[in-house]
Amino acid sequence: MSRAKRKIDHIHHAIQTGQHRLHGLDDIRFVHNSLPNTGVQDVHIDTKIGELLLSSPIFINAMTGGGGQETERINRSFAQIAHHGQLAMAVGSQMAAIKDEKEEQSYRVVRQENPNGIIFANLGSEATVEQAKKAVDMLEANGLQIHLNVIQELVMPEGDRDFTDALRRIERIVREVTVPVIVKEVGFGMSAQAVQKLKDVGVEIVDIGGYGGTNFSKIENERRAKHFHFFNDWGISTAASLAEVSQHVEGMSIIGSGGIQTSMDIAKSIALGASATGMAGYFLSILMKSGLEAVVEEIAELHEELTFIMAALGATSIAKLQQMPLVITGDTHSWLTQRNVSIETFNNRS
Repeated sequence: MSRAKRKIDHIHHAIQTGQHRLHGLDDIRFVHNSLPNTGVQDVHIDTKIGELLLSSPIFINAMTGGGGQETERINRSFAQIAHHGQLAMAVGSQMAAIKDEKEEQSYRVVRQENPNGIIFANLGSEATVEQAKKAVDMLEANGLQIHLNVIQELVMPEGDRDFTDALRRIERIVREVTVPVIVKEVGFGMSAQAVQKLKDVGVEIVDIGGYGGTNFSKIENERRAKHFHFFNDWGISTAASLAEVSQHVEGMSIIGSGGIQTSMDIAKSIALGASATGMAGYFLSILMKSGLEAVVEEIAELHEELTFIMAALGATSIAKLQQMPLVITGDTHSWLTQRNVSIETFNNRS
């Protein structure tokens, strides 16, 4: 099967498999503040990841490209949405265009439609420094995502089977590209140990890409004759991953993603340690079912609702929202306890 056909299959299977709120964020509750001493007009939602300033903690996360006109159309729509909402945006893996120049336009369209926006290029951890530089140049990108997708590759019929030296390749890319590098999981979460290794080689931003959103094991299993069902429930939930990374790895900018669908999901992710949140499958579903304007309206509603939540808590900034006290229950509590993450640290903040 061609790489372009595979890209289109991924889009359709992502819509079909959907998202089932397994991200663990429903185990998180805010402690009510009866005296927030603030108003909606006082709330500011601009944020920072690494050196990048963002006007919103929401960005359109990596989805597609490299599948001809269909993926070009999707990327064009999301670039227009990003421009309208002043959101950062990432493209899907550009390896298709690295290997076939005819696919470049399906990615370049993002910069064409949003000339002044913040755009992230994207490649897998198999990429060389030269390929990374080409991906960045293709989009005049402000940052580069390097995605980690071991489980997806193992389930993918034609996927990679050798993952040696990925950390060494990432280290070289961090040293030699001129834009910030974001290392991103694709739906299976990141442990504190993995993130510490990335920090040790110079990575300053991670997207934990937690379990609970688009499930690439299920997607790739749809393309297999014999299913690897044992990988369908594999991973660290978004909530658990955010909590253990934020508590155990200091000085790292964290992006929360993996099944985030609501303003409350966004607020909880930030309170668990994220500085920004990536949304992909949820926006894709709205776009495919209801069109571009529906996504624009949804983003406006998410922004309004987030400011209301922050006002209720007395958090006038993203940094203050990160310090709100939380109560953690259920499977997330169990996971964090066994992973030696101090629940009390989240409980007793003020």
